[in-house]
Amino acid sequence: MNNIFADLPKNLEQEVIELLASSETIRIERIISKGQTTKIGEWYDQSQDEWVLVLKGEALLSIEGREIIRLTEGSYINIPAHQKHRVDWTDPTQETLWLAIYY
Repeated sequence: MNNIFADLPKNLEQEVIELLASSETIRIERIISKGQTTKIGEWYDQSQDEWVLVLKGEALLSIEGREIIRLTEGSYINIPAHQKHRVDWTDPTQETLWLAIYY
């Protein structure tokens, strides 16, 4: 039996992205951040829709053309394909645990 909250890495100098499941049309990842952000001037521009849920911690997310969004525990958002977005802040004092589904 697996647990999304188990086996969190001790060393989080870099964001950790773990593939949990995938098929031809869907990818599910566990992402663990602790103070990491998207590099200044860079944006994610993905070819698939992304549904993301913050399970633990919090983050600030910028979506091009919109105000900054604060995601806290239990917050989720659907980001359409090719909607430019970036992570502006994750809590540096505790892990931010994301569940990301690309479809």
